[in-house]
Amino acid sequence: MRYSGPLYRALNPVYARQPLSGRGAQLYSGRFNAKGTPALYAALDVMTAVREANQVGALQPTMLLSYDAEVEEIFDGRDADALAREDIDATVLADNGWRDEMIALGVSRTQAFSQRLIAQGFKGLLVRSFAPGSGHADMNLVLWTWGGTAPSRLTLVDDERRLPP
Repeated sequence: MRYSGPLYRALNPVYARQPLSGRGAQLYSGRFNAKGTPALYAALDVMTAVREANQVGALQPTMLLSYDAEVEEIFDGRDADALAREDIDATVLADNGWRDEMIALGVSRTQAFSQRLIAQGFKGLLVRSFAPGSGHADMNLVLWTWGGTAPSRLTLVDDERRLPP
């Protein structure tokens, strides 16, 4: 599938100088990327982004960013048949034990799934948010490939140059 439109991230201010880097996910991993694999976790709406960035405890300092995206070759994680062809299902995607799996096995099932998708040429994954307080309509777009041009264009919205150089 193809996604065209706005995306949002609630970013740890530590990465303010690198809002397009995916460095935090690369260093620490995520549900849909193993350590060493850069990823940019974005949401289709602002409040989903805030919930994603603040899943544990009280609200922490967060920078809210907006992007304009036009990305092709997105795997639709809402498609049960497509998931079945990849030998995974919505229950596995939602399993909060992915960190424990990663520690025990070196890579979780969701990380292995994302590695298969990357190898097939997918630029990202559209998947529902599993952050506390989110519902079935709250969606994330996890990107593994992005840049300034098609087929995976991601442009930071900072018309007023508010972010540091």
